[in-house]
Amino acid sequence: MDSETTLKQEVAWASHLSLQACLLPAPKGTSCANYARCVNQILLGVNNMQLWLRIPLLKTDDDSMDINSNSLVDSWELWNSFRMLCEHHSQLSIALDVLSSLPSANSLGRWFGESVRAAIIDTDSFLTNARGYPCLSKRHQKLITEFFNHSVQIVISGKPVHGLPKGSADLAANNNDSNFDDWVLQKVKDCVGISCEGFEEENKALFTAIEASHYKDKLASFSNPANKGVHRHPLRSYLDYVGYLYQRMDPLPEQERFELGYRDFLQSPLQPLMDNLEAQTYETFEKDAVKYIQYQRAICKALQDRVPDGKALMITTVLMVVGAGRGPLVRASLQAAEETGRKLKIYAVEKNPNAVVTLHSLVKLEGWENIVTIVSSDMRYWDAPEKADILVSELLGSFGDNELSPECLDGAQRFLKDDGISIPSSYTSFIQPITASKLYNDVKSHKDVVHFETAYVVKLHNVARLAPSQPVFTFTHPNRSTNKSNQRYMKLQFDIPSETGSSMVHGFAGYFDAKLYKDIHLGIEPTTATPNMFSWFSIFFPLRTPVVVHPGSSLEVHFWRCCGPAKVWYEWCITSPSPSSIQNSNGRSYWVGL
Repeated sequence: MDSETTLKQEVAWASHLSLQACLLPAPKGTSCANYARCVNQILLGVNNMQLWLRIPLLKTDDDSMDINSNSLVDSWELWNSFRMLCEHHSQLSIALDVLSSLPSANSLGRWFGESVRAAIIDTDSFLTNARGYPCLSKRHQKLITEFFNHSVQIVISGKPVHGLPKGSADLAANNNDSNFDDWVLQKVKDCVGISCEGFEEENKALFTAIEASHYKDKLASFSNPANKGVHRHPLRSYLDYVGYLYQRMDPLPEQERFELGYRDFLQSPLQPLMDNLEAQTYETFEKDAVKYIQYQRAICKALQDRVPDGKALMITTVLMVVGAGRGPLVRASLQAAEETGRKLKIYAVEKNPNAVVTLHSLVKLEGWENIVTIVSSDMRYWDAPEKADILVSELLGSFGDNELSPECLDGAQRFLKDDGISIPSSYTSFIQPITASKLYNDVKSHKDVVHFETAYVVKLHNVARLAPSQPVFTFTHPNRSTNKSNQRYMKLQFDIPSETGSSMVHGFAGYFDAKLYKDIHLGIEPTTATPNMFSWFSIFFPLRTPVVVHPGSSLEVHFWRCCGPAKVWYEWCITSPSPSSIQNSNGRSYWVGL
C-alpha cells in the first residue's frame, strides 16, 4: 500500500505541474493486475495528462518456452494485459525501451498500431564506429526512422559508454570528415528555419521537440563567444547521432504534406445519391490529375478498339458520362478523342442541379455546345434518345461499391448497346485486419453502438497491417448475368505470420482496385495502388470488441453486402479465434441510401 500511495502522490504532483505526460515504471514480471488497478484508479482522476507506461521491446523467438513461466517472452502480451485491465483507456500510452537486440520485423510492426509516444534508447544499445563515436545498427536505424515517421519522441537514457576522442568530428557513419561544429551549424540552419522558411510547418508531424531544442541550444552556444570550450552534456554525442538520422530522412512528398491533417481522422463516407455534393468536394476531387489521366488512357483504348483507324472520320462514337459532376470526365473524354483522332458525341448526365449549372458554364466557355449534351437527371430514371457505345462513370467509393456504383450502373445499363463498353469494366473490394489503437479509441469515445457499426473513410497512418489484404466483392459492368442481385457474402481466413507474435485486431481496413478498360486500372489496394492518387482514402470497419490473435491461430471473418428497397448496408463479424456479435444488423446504424 505504501508504493500505491507513493505512486498516486507522484502522479498528483506531476498533474499539479501541468505536465503533459508522466512516465510510469515497467511492470515487473508477467502479473500486473495490482499495478494496473492502481493506474486505472489514477486514470479516472486525471484530466489531460497522459500516462506513459515503460515497456521493454522484447520478444524471444523461442516458442518452446513454458507459457506458465514468469519470465517475459513477449512484452506485447504484458502491454496488452495492462491496457485491457485499464479498459483501453485513451490516456494510457507506451514508452518503449529499445534494447540492443530487436525482435523480427513483423513483431516490430505491431507496435506502430499501438499508442507509442516515446522510444527510450539506452546507451548500451549503441555500437561504436571506426572513430570511436556512437552509432546504431542498420535495423536500429530503420526502426528509429519509422519512429520519426510516426511522431514518436526519442529519449536517450543511460551512462555514456563511449570514450570520445577530443577534437574528432565524425558523428555517424564513417564518411563524415567535416568539422563537427560546421556540421552542427549547418544543420541548425536547415532545421530551425534559418534560410529555410516553412520547414517547421511542412514537417510539423515529424519534427521533435528534442531535436529543435538541441539545435537551438547549439546555435546559442556558437553565438556566444564566452561559451567556447564549455563542457558538453555527456550524452550529447548520442543525441547528435539521432539528430543525424533525422536529418538524412527524405522530405515528405507534396501529397503526403497535403494529407497530414487527415492522418487517422475518421470521416463519414459520402452519400452521393441521397446528398448533393458541395462545390468544395468537387474541387478537391478534380485536382486529382492522376485519376483523370488513367481515365483518359482507358477511353483512348476503348475508342481505338471501337473505331478502326480507317473509319475514324466516318464514325461518331456515342459516349455517355453518367455522374458527370462539374465536367472533368467530359474533358478527359474529349482529350482522348483528340488524341486518337476519333469523333465523339457526348451526353453528360448529372442529377445535382448545382453541378449542372457549372457544367453548362464549362461547355459554353470551351465551345463544346455541338458535341456535349447536358442532361439534368438521375441516370437510373433517364430515358436516353439513343444507345451509347461507351459508358463512363466515376462512382467508386473507398470500398469500391460503397457509393452504390453497382446500383447506379445497373440502372444506366439499359441505354448501353449490347456490345457497348463500360469504363470501369469491373472493380473488387479488399479488406485486411489491422491494429489501430487510436482509431478504436476515437470510435469508443462516442460511447454508443452506432459509431462501432459505422464504416469510416480515413487516411491510415498509425496502424499495423497484420496480414495481406484479400478480395471481398467483385462487380462487373455491363452485368449480363440473369441474376441481377447485388447482395454478396464472403467468408475470409487470415493467417497472421507466427513470428509476429500475438496481436490485437481493432478492425479492418478496406480498399478497392478497379479495371477501367483492359490493362488500365486504378485503385488503392496497397500492393497495386495507383501512385500519387488522392481521391480515395481507405475505409475502416471497426470491431466493437477487439480480438487478440495468438501465434498459430487464424482469423475468420464474415462480410455481407445487403440490399433493401431504400438502402444498401454492410454487416460483418468474426467467428475465429472467438465469435463476435454480427455488427450493423439490418443496417440499424450505417447504410447508404438509394
